[in-house]
Amino acid sequence: MDDIALEFKSIDETAQINTEKVLAAFQRHRVSDTCFSGTTGYGYNDKGRDTLDLIIADIMGTPSALVRAGFVSGTHAIAAALFASLHPGQTLLSVTGTPYDTLQGVIGMNSDKRGSLKEYDILYLQIELNEDGTPDMDRLEETLRAQKTGAVFVQRSRGYSSRRALSVKEIGGICECVHSIDSKINVIVDNCYGEFTEAMEPGEVGADAVAGSLIKNPGGGLAPMGGYIAGREDIIEAAAYRLTAPGIGSGCGAAPDGHRLLYQGIFLAPHTVAQALKTAVFSARLFELLGYRTHPRYDDARSDIIQMIELGSPKLLERFCKGIQAAAPVDSFVTPEAWEMPGYSHPVIMAAGTFIQGASAELSADGPMREPYRAYLQGGLSFESGKLGVMLAASYLEA
Repeated sequence: MDDIALEFKSIDETAQINTEKVLAAFQRHRVSDTCFSGTTGYGYNDKGRDTLDLIIADIMGTPSALVRAGFVSGTHAIAAALFASLHPGQTLLSVTGTPYDTLQGVIGMNSDKRGSLKEYDILYLQIELNEDGTPDMDRLEETLRAQKTGAVFVQRSRGYSSRRALSVKEIGGICECVHSIDSKINVIVDNCYGEFTEAMEPGEVGADAVAGSLIKNPGGGLAPMGGYIAGREDIIEAAAYRLTAPGIGSGCGAAPDGHRLLYQGIFLAPHTVAQALKTAVFSARLFELLGYRTHPRYDDARSDIIQMIELGSPKLLERFCKGIQAAAPVDSFVTPEAWEMPGYSHPVIMAAGTFIQGASAELSADGPMREPYRAYLQGGLSFESGKLGVMLAASYLEA
């Protein structure tokens, strides 16, 4: 705890800035209890839904936004943003290497292309990051000048890899490079795990659209489901067509149970993300002292809430996840086992004793059962509970 005091101070300062931003957005758009009421049928004139869109647009630094419980995951929201940004015959260019496992089916990188971008004759190319994890800007410029590109994809977080998360400043550099070559090329950012970890968001530095999940950072641990896309108005409306239907767009969609948990979750999100970051920093320092390789290291700059711990064997990965599960408030008695999760190329083991199923804002850990057997830790509604969970997981490694 003494070692990480300066990191905690920095995290608290960022949380203060982001809390001020969120509070200002709530006040600017005159949130009242009428925003929490439910709607039925088509959901026309749903004040709570429409105000929530305006709030997220403000927070993300974009002209428009689409916040809906109907997005079943972050992947769903990102997919809608990609389809909204591309036309048949164009190329999607990833500047952060191979996308996260669940997006590979969206692109059509696997054998089954049905419903994918590939089925709509959208080509795919990727550029690897430099060895130090920075974007390869020279290669990006060269590719854009040689290839007709419709959209550039940026995955902010690390996914199941050892690379670091990209900072908002680096994403801004990508946007500047792309738009200087062709202002019509859309930059789409997978913002999952990155919201509120810095004082700015990708939309504030030129991203045309950003997307993520409400059961990760921006839901604050309270949102029970859903996702968001924030960006340029035409992209948001086209994305709404993917969620509902062309011609209907964002103007329909009832919420019988209302929107209160989404509002409360977004309001609490800067604080909750700070708790998750503190848990990640603590776990990094603890496991470094225990002799394990971690990434990022405890004193590295962070742009997502994920902490990688390289355990080196399937047995230790299983034990680590068992310890995280045992420390959970929900299903602590359950033993995690690896299984073939939809959208993943390898069996995945996951510890997730969460109030919201699969919520990465809550303390959880998972990892693919492949070498070098890395655990990816994220979340923590409170640092106190996160600290206890990490310490218990460490003790399980010695079992």
